[in-house]
Order: sequence, then structure tokens, then C-alpha cells
Amino acid sequence: MSNWLKNNEKVGSVNRGVPCESGLCNYCRVDCQGKCETWLSSLLGRKTLFPNSYGNASIGSENTGHVGVAYNALRIRGTVYGGVGVDPEKARKGDVAYCDAKLETRIGSFSKTLSRFPFVIGALSRNPVVDKYWDSFAVGAALCGIPLVIGENVGGGDSKTTFDSAGRVTSLPDLDRRIQSYMRYHDEYGTLFVQLNANDAYNGVGTYIAEHYGDKVTIEIKWGQGAKPINGEGLIRDIDYARFMKTRGYCIRPNPDDPEVEKAFRDGTIQYFTRYTGMTYPGLNSPEAVLEELSRKAEELRNAGAHALALKTGSFGGADLALAIRAASDLKFDLLTIDGSGGGTGMSPNDVLDTWGVPSILLHAMAQKYAARYAARGRHVVDLALGGGMAKPSQAFKVLALGSPYTKAVCMSRAFMVPAFLGCNIEGALHPERRSQVNGSWDKLPKSVSDIGTTPETIFAGYHELELRLGSETVRELPYGAIAMWTMCDRLGAGLQHLMGGARKFGVEHITRDDIASVNMETAKATGIPFITEQEEAFADKILMA
Repeated sequence: MSNWLKNNEKVGSVNRGVPCESGLCNYCRVDCQGKCETWLSSLLGRKTLFPNSYGNASIGSENTGHVGVAYNALRIRGTVYGGVGVDPEKARKGDVAYCDAKLETRIGSFSKTLSRFPFVIGALSRNPVVDKYWDSFAVGAALCGIPLVIGENVGGGDSKTTFDSAGRVTSLPDLDRRIQSYMRYHDEYGTLFVQLNANDAYNGVGTYIAEHYGDKVTIEIKWGQGAKPINGEGLIRDIDYARFMKTRGYCIRPNPDDPEVEKAFRDGTIQYFTRYTGMTYPGLNSPEAVLEELSRKAEELRNAGAHALALKTGSFGGADLALAIRAASDLKFDLLTIDGSGGGTGMSPNDVLDTWGVPSILLHAMAQKYAARYAARGRHVVDLALGGGMAKPSQAFKVLALGSPYTKAVCMSRAFMVPAFLGCNIEGALHPERRSQVNGSWDKLPKSVSDIGTTPETIFAGYHELELRLGSETVRELPYGAIAMWTMCDRLGAGLQHLMGGARKFGVEHITRDDIASVNMETAKATGIPFITEQEEAFADKILMA
């Protein structure tokens, strides 16, 4: 792989391994000492939007290739005049800048959740990484004012679950803790989603959420994800927990109840068990049957107290995508999240991750096309969130434009996990007494951090902004991972504003498909976004002939 793909001297970022299209490494470790672009922006914030060494360098654009059908083959357009969503009085005075572009938006067909940014943090399910860093994820998302999805298995895999005499769930302490972590810093912006897979639903998690949090969270039913089509899986290193998960209906391999397996585990021959989640609708063989089953589940959850429902689907083919759009729309769900291949995961077979499913740009283009067809019939179309390997402001703009007008948010996950890891490592290094509590991986600050600063005030560019907003005492109590998340998200939003300002779109809701252009014919054909030299040819002729 050529060096320019891994190193960006303009920003000062370096990828340790093979970079994805998002700029993240394809293998992102919690103890990483830097410094991909997202890692660096978690400390420096908006500074990473601009080149290094101002005054001592001249800067050129990179050769980004534009080969094949990819988001990289879409270019963002600008214009020298006009403007949508701009204050007319300011415009007359010539007092309009990119920072006037408004990022606040409302997400959800019916609940209309107010969000500070058009981002959603995708499902963070039960796995050791999420479990260890949850407080940073939750507090960071609440501070950013964006929706956060508690992923599959968190409820179904809660080993502290209690039941009544009829076998109904009466408490899910670990799920309760995760909800409370977010709600502690939640204001009128953002919301929580709690995801249900087949096992969660079987185990009564949905009913518990609806009864206890139905007016506070959105319940998301999971059909799939972009990383794999076989639903959730993970490793379990505790035989007692493996046995518990088996009692909850999960497929566990090898069988922890087998005496020979137990002996091998005690001897160290077997070191872990693999947990598999049940497949979605394996016995239903028609779209009508799936719609009927989903309708039944939706009614059950609403009767139990659920205020809002959502659906999550993966990078399946056109028929499955069309079914998801129709189902979520007809059943009046608030949001449909569509996750393309190229998205990340906590656990997936490598060959599956690399080779299965519809690539994000193609899936997103199909989603927009199907949504438009459904709307043309006079039918309501559910709000969409599109994801699958996104981490840059330019990618967020392109996703919103390609999916317009149905796409209300960009779903990202790994991009928001990086700052949480980094912040916890910094907190553990600066405060050894907290290291085990925050799961910090460093004994001391690496040079990549100490060159920036040696205190939280000097390390995190977003620290003082949060201090002004929350007060010094409150900021000192925040997990450093949450401060890093806010810093990165602020940079992501500012970068999006740059692009919106250039396109003269001063509100997220004004971004349209006309704001992007294809730079090769394959991408134009696959997405329906015109080739860049043909996009306004008739209008250009009209100007010339006037």
C-alpha cells in the first residue's frame, strides 16, 4: 500500500496499519498510542481541519484516486452565489460565514428528537470493549447531544437479571446502569435507543424496557448489520457465564455443560467459548410472513408501553432493503438504520467481514431510490440513518446528500469509540489511582500525547469549551474519554459546516443530492448522481446564451 494512504503530513496523522476509506485503521486497538486522523482530532479538535505549519508551507490536495464506485468518487459542490437557510439581513451585510451553518436537526419520523449534530452512534453491544468503556461512551454521547444505541445482548446477557415467580424479568441491573450513565448528563438533545435481537426479544428484554423506560428510550429491533449476516457473536472466557448464556437461549460452542468440555476448560485446553445469537426469522419464507411477525412484535411492545420503535438492517440485497423500508414505514417506526458493508464490528469472521454484503455507497443509493419510489405512491417513508465505515466530515456530508431527503442522520460507531479509548488511557496515565477503574492501558503519556500537553486542560482542545458550558467542578468529574469524544465530535461538526458553507446550505435539512457530483461514470450510473461535467450543462448553456 502506498505511503500517502497511511501518512498525512498536512495534518500530522499516521495510520498504524491498513487504513479504511474512513481513515480509521482496519484494526483499531484500545491501547493505540496514535495517531490516525480521528485519534488526533480527539485531542486537537478543530485544529486538525487545517494544515500544519501555517506560514512555513504551501499546501496541495492529495491524489485521492477517484477509481471505482466509492464515496471517494463523489465530490462536494460549491457555488459562488445564493444560499438556503441563511439570515437575509446578515446576507445583505455580507456578514455570513461557514459557522452560520446550523447542525441541529430532528431525528425520528414522529418523536422528532432534537440532536445537536446529524449523527447517531450505532449499536454498542455487549462485548468486553464496550463493557469496559461504557461510561465514556454514554457520557460523551450525552455531552455531544446525539442519539446513542445500546446494542444487542446487553439485556439478554445481563447475568444479574432477576425474575418474578412467573418467570418475567423484574430487573436488568447492567442495562439500568448503562441507561443511567447517559441520562445523568442528558439534556433536551439526543436520546437513547435500546436494541433487541432475537434472543433479547425471547428473553423478555423488550417488555421490560417498554414498561420501565418506554417514554424515555426508543426500542430498536435488529434485523442485521453491515459486518456480517449471521447476527451477533462473541467470546466468553468464564464457564459459569457461558452456562448462564446457554440458559438464556444462546448457542454456545463448545457445550459448557459437557463434563469433558468442563474438564478441558479447567485444564486450560479449552480457553474460551463462542456465543452465537439466534438468526432473524429463519423459519419465515415470505415478505408477508416477516411483516406479520414484525407487526405482532411492534404491537406487543407498544401495548407494554413503548413510545417509539426503530429498525436496524444490514447490507443485504435489494429485496431485503425494500422490505425493511416498507415495514418500518407502514408500521410507523421512528427510524430505520441501514448499515452497509465497510462498517466495523467488535466480532466477525474476517473473511465474512471482508467479502459479504452490499458496499455502503451502493446500499445507500438503493435506499434512496426505494424510498423515493415508495413516496411516489403517496406512502409515508420512515426517517433513515445511513452508516457503514464513516468517520470524516466529508463522508457525513456525502451520506446526507446521497440519501436526501429521507436521510436524517449519519450512523457512526468506531469513529466515536477511538476518543473514548484514548481519553481513558490518558486518564489512567495521569491518575494511576484511577487506571483500573477507567481501564487505562498506559503507565505514562506517550510522546504523541505529551507533545500536545501534560494536563487535561492542555491536552484536550475541547476542555475549556466544556468548562464554560458546564462549570469547572462538573468538567473535573467527567471521564476523560467523554471529553475526548466531545472534542472529536465538535471537530466533525465544524468540518461539516465548512462543506455546508461552501455549498451555501446553512441548515442540515437543506442538503440535497444536487450538492454532490460523480467523478467517474461508474459511480454516476450506480448512484444516479450525475457526472460532474454534465450536472448543470443545460443551465450553463442558458447562462451563456442569455
